[in-house]
Amino acid sequence: MIGYTLGMKVAISIPNDVFEDAERLADRMQASRSQLYARAVAEFLARHDEEHVTAAMDSAIEQAGTGGDEFTRQAARNALERVPW
Repeated sequence: MIGYTLGMKVAISIPNDVFEDAERLADRMQASRSQLYARAVAEFLARHDEEHVTAAMDSAIEQAGTGGDEFTRQAARNALERVPW
């Protein structure tokens, strides 16, 4: 028999106030609890997973292209060198 979900089932513990807030938000969004938590974790990963962040930055740079004049390229290079990575 195939389950009714397409993903992994897990059991987690969260503080009661977070659970209640999440329930209210899911209701307002007309989303299931599973949908809300899946979206929340996906967003968290997108913001914090270094590989995902790097891939997103690479994609943005690729879409933007490397056009522009030499002054603009050098100014961008200088600005990036001053950023503490």
